Amino acid sequence: MTNNADKLPKKSLLSLQIDLKKFEKASDEEKAQHETMRESTTFFRDGMRKLRKNPLAMISLFVLIALVLTIVIVPMFYPYSYEQMITINGKRDKTAKNLAPMTYSKNEQKAIEEGQKIFPHLFGTDELCRDYFIRVLYGARVSLAVGLFASLIVLVIGLLYGSISGYFGGKVDMVMMRIVDIIYSLPDTLMVVLLSVVMNQVLSKALKGSIVSKIGPNMISLFVVFGVLYWVGMARLVRGQILSIKTNEYVLAARALGATPGRIIRKHILPNCMSVIIISVALQIPSAIFTESFLSFIGLGVQAPMPSLGSLANAARGGMQSYPYKMVFPAVIICLIVLSFNLLGDGLRDAFDPKLRR
Repeated sequence: MTNNADKLPKKSLLSLQIDLKKFEKASDEEKAQHETMRESTTFFRDGMRKLRKNPLAMISLFVLIALVLTIVIVPMFYPYSYEQMITINGKRDKTAKNLAPMTYSKNEQKAIEEGQKIFPHLFGTDELCRDYFIRVLYGARVSLAVGLFASLIVLVIGLLYGSISGYFGGKVDMVMMRIVDIIYSLPDTLMVVLLSVVMNQVLSKALKGSIVSKIGPNMISLFVVFGVLYWVGMARLVRGQILSIKTNEYVLAARALGATPGRIIRKHILPNCMSVIIISVALQIPSAIFTESFLSFIGLGVQAPMPSLGSLANAARGGMQSYPYKMVFPAVIICLIVLSFNLLGDGLRDAFDPKLRR
């Protein structure tokens, strides 16, 4: 005798009821799969999982890590320094001027024949008989340090200013944004030139003999310009995010519970716009590096003999026809750093921006 409960009711021809005969019962295995809950995750972990699926972003990240390790570790073991002129038996080797990559000077070849061991010049030498490879490494170190430090300045000032302007709104926001508009209209290159001239006279004596004197007053004026001018974009971005977030229910609940504005901004608002901040900082670093390279190219960068990629490219400009490789090495490093940071920034945007998530 069959069980009437297992029989499916017949569907009437004119009925809108779903025909149950077209469906099959789920198996025990399929039921178990639906009962298993997805593993809990955080916003950062979920973003990193999406970032790892982006091959261009991961390749850029590995390139930047390899470059940072190279410029930090290799100078510790490299036999030449960025300001050292090539010497043989304690005397300056004048024949080591403008050597091609992986070549030796006449005096070095004689010393090798006599049994001395001399490390090759991987990128050749410059016009002052200095090893070019170590100068390119120190130039990349200076450019990366400037990019990271300038981005940190932009992040701190822009984050504080934009948070205050966006949260309080009203007249406070109007006054603060008009100040931003005024600063945004100032020409940054002209400000760097003026500050370099003024600070060169003021700080040359004050910085003499200190660690900061190696980079010179031009670089200090560059940091000042970044702190004065380049934070306005970050401030506008943070202000726009806070204006859209501060009207949410959890912010109103925090106000009703008596939370201070500082705590609301720090605990409730900034974490929800952190993805946009991370992406903006990642894209600000190559902009700062390119600005430093440009200013060093026109002679407003680090103080000699400290190299930067821009100053090396400027020095190589005079010998383009005779020694074109001198321009190639710093130019390739600049392109590699800027391209890697741009691709990484695009990957971070795709991974952490909620509007771009599928």
